[in-house]
Amino acid sequence: MRTCISIGDYTTTPYCIAGLEIPVYCIEELCYCIKENAFLLDGSLMSDALVDWIGSECGLKELAENLFPLIHRQGSLSTFVIMILEYVGLYDSTVIQSVVQVLKKGAGLSGIEKRKRQIDYLVEKKKYMAALRGYDALLAKWEEREGEDRETSPELPAAEVRASILHNKGVAMAHLMQYAQAAECFRQAAEISHRTSEYVTYLAAKRMELSEGDYIAFAAGVSGSYDSALQLEKTLERVQKGWEEQVSYKRLAARKSWREGSDRHKYYEENERLTQVLKDDYRESVSE
Repeated sequence: MRTCISIGDYTTTPYCIAGLEIPVYCIEELCYCIKENAFLLDGSLMSDALVDWIGSECGLKELAENLFPLIHRQGSLSTFVIMILEYVGLYDSTVIQSVVQVLKKGAGLSGIEKRKRQIDYLVEKKKYMAALRGYDALLAKWEEREGEDRETSPELPAAEVRASILHNKGVAMAHLMQYAQAAECFRQAAEISHRTSEYVTYLAAKRMELSEGDYIAFAAGVSGSYDSALQLEKTLERVQKGWEEQVSYKRLAARKSWREGSDRHKYYEENERLTQVLKDDYRESVSE
């Protein structure tokens, strides 16, 4: 068994890593977040605020003094990260080198693409409101540069980046059950990418937004939608079958039997539990 001894102080004032919305309370937590999220990091990590926190809050003045010159002499992000990881000693050289390789791969991404990755991370963590604000800011920045060459990596056309931003914004909207707004994002993404899968996603959002009758009328009025609509129905049928095999579905079926049977007390208890779970999930999704 390997024993790790912490260095520095465990603070009461956390540092929030820029772009990730992750608070860390000690230097080991910072190292862990760097390792786990290396593909999301950019030059914004190299800040006076972070170095001040390391020196004053964590009590690691020597490390802070060594980091300051890298910021003000435009040192590389990989050198900055290596200095922190090696000083703390939480990971061996193999792990540190793997982190460096991830950072170097990310260096080929544009600022827009890297920021998009950071916002996508918020969606994965169910921070939907924060993600929507991020996507809106990114799209606004994109529009400000209209007529100029958008900053994207050579292998990824600018139009594809915009389509991906719109798609992921639609995903966040759908998680918040804002299906009309999600559908509009998917529609715009489909018009840019011309991918069949994007049209299917657009129809799926409309299907969630509209009643069955209204959806059928809508789909019938969309030119060329027959194949996409057929693909959607096949996907929904497959998902429905998979859902019926899940534990959650079986619990709902049990609740129905309790409601229709004699065990009403158990039914109300389960309702209360599920309501609380949904409240907690919603609060988490809209928190800062």
